[in-house]
Amino acid sequence: MRLLLDTHVVLWQLGGSRPLGTTAQQAIRDADELLFSVISFAEIGVKAALGKLSVPPDLGRHVRNAGIHVLGLAPDHGLAVAELPAHHRDPFDRLLIAQARSERLTLMTADPRIPAYDVSTVDASR
Repeated sequence: MRLLLDTHVVLWQLGGSRPLGTTAQQAIRDADELLFSVISFAEIGVKAALGKLSVPPDLGRHVRNAGIHVLGLAPDHGLAVAELPAHHRDPFDRLLIAQARSERLTLMTADPRIPAYDVSTVDASR
């Protein structure tokens, strides 16, 4: 399984603020590939600029040192957002969902709204 980690999953792991569930931990251990989207870096930057969170020091290095690959944003990913139903309006989540669908990835998230989309998910809290 190729696993795309939602923004909060990586932040929880780096900050130790919330543990992942045992099923999520096992999914990470069993994954063929772990990915973190460039979209998540943008989300962190935007939220840091708004004062909603602080950027962990050396975030990019920590991600790479954990063996996580950075997934870039392709034109098809951006255009695929138009095909998604409007279950919610968060543009970062919608882009992550579009990437997961386009690349046939499983998205690890604790967001209860994301499984409503036609995308494979692993619940990060379980």
